Amino acid sequence: MPNPDPVSRRDLANAIRALSMDAVEAAKSGHPGMPMGMADIAEVLWNDFLSHNPANPKWFNRDRFVLSNGHGSMLLYSLLHLTGYALPIEELKHFRQLHSKTAGHPEACEFPAIETTTGPLGQGLANAVGMALAEKVLAARFNRPDCDIVDHYTYVCLGDGCMMEGISHEAASLAGRLKLGKLIALYDDNGISIDGEVQGWFTDDTPKRFEAYGWEVLRDVDGHNSEAVKAALVSAAIDPDKPTLICCKTIIGYGAPHKQGTEACHGAPLGKDEVAAARVQLNWPYPPFEIPAEIYAGWDARGTGAEREAQWNSLFEKYAASHPDLAAEFKRRMARDLPAEWQAHAEAYVRKLQADGPVVASRKASDGARCVRPEVAGADRRLRRSGRFEPDDLEGLEGRQFVRRERELRLLRRA
Repeated sequence: MPNPDPVSRRDLANAIRALSMDAVEAAKSGHPGMPMGMADIAEVLWNDFLSHNPANPKWFNRDRFVLSNGHGSMLLYSLLHLTGYALPIEELKHFRQLHSKTAGHPEACEFPAIETTTGPLGQGLANAVGMALAEKVLAARFNRPDCDIVDHYTYVCLGDGCMMEGISHEAASLAGRLKLGKLIALYDDNGISIDGEVQGWFTDDTPKRFEAYGWEVLRDVDGHNSEAVKAALVSAAIDPDKPTLICCKTIIGYGAPHKQGTEACHGAPLGKDEVAAARVQLNWPYPPFEIPAEIYAGWDARGTGAEREAQWNSLFEKYAASHPDLAAEFKRRMARDLPAEWQAHAEAYVRKLQADGPVVASRKASDGARCVRPEVAGADRRLRRSGRFEPDDLEGLEGRQFVRRERELRLLRRA
């Protein structure tokens, strides 16, 4: 059915809502409330800010997008499908089915554009901290005044459940301490959990907590006002030394007239009657899984994505011409190859240990690996004077041990 009116931001966001409720309904299982509530936020982020190329999900300098509240996975699958990734509508129709690429929670092994697997709440935030740290470390090591080849943001969506997990405290504290200014978190503050309203039992002052960690916090952003979301995302990129938490006030299940704003739409299908009512409420007259051509056109990121990657490729060619050794080392790391001298150094190190026979703790023994793998960073659950580093000197972090809680650092993604 053709749409006679111009495509609006709300029309584009409603495509996410329709796909999400249709997929959950078809599966008879899933979480429609979060993607319906965060659809307007996602539309602004993906259409106005996120740098990515659907034709090459692993393009190095893409922005990273992590869905920490992974139970709302249809938000991510809808975005990937609509923007032009090789995730056909049939995969959405088989949401949560065996052998489908669209698992109940995003699985990185199932589709290359899924940055990380997010099941346990809070884990995605910790992963995002690792990605932002990797970006900062690589930028310190490889960028030069005439050429910034490492220059991307990490965006992470998270909900109340993520905030309740201890790992979110640890990871957020580390992000503030390391001044990860290119990390931007979008908090889906809808006040609803699977058991109902969180008011009265989840009593943390979340904005104050993150401010204490050294984050910039933007409070009470209307998550259904596209211009407010856009202004918040612009503001989030201003301070290079502070990660940003954008607290978005949203209505879970937005558009489902009888269930929105309640736990009834959190972790169960809306039901046939409510889906029909939502279509009326959202002015979405199309059958299940049908997206009009003009909506697809409004979402299509393939052209801009290819252009951005081509610009970066051209930049890297200039970089390689001016800094051939650095470019070669960068390529090695991105290929995850061992250094050329690794085997000889490793064998020499083992021979030395065998000859000297020292009794050393494992953390000291691992120093040998760092000598020949400069990209390796380790951690210890206890403070150790020789392992300290100054976060302001991130280039000096390479090949040294930095100290932070082991649980947190295990999740930091290798550069």
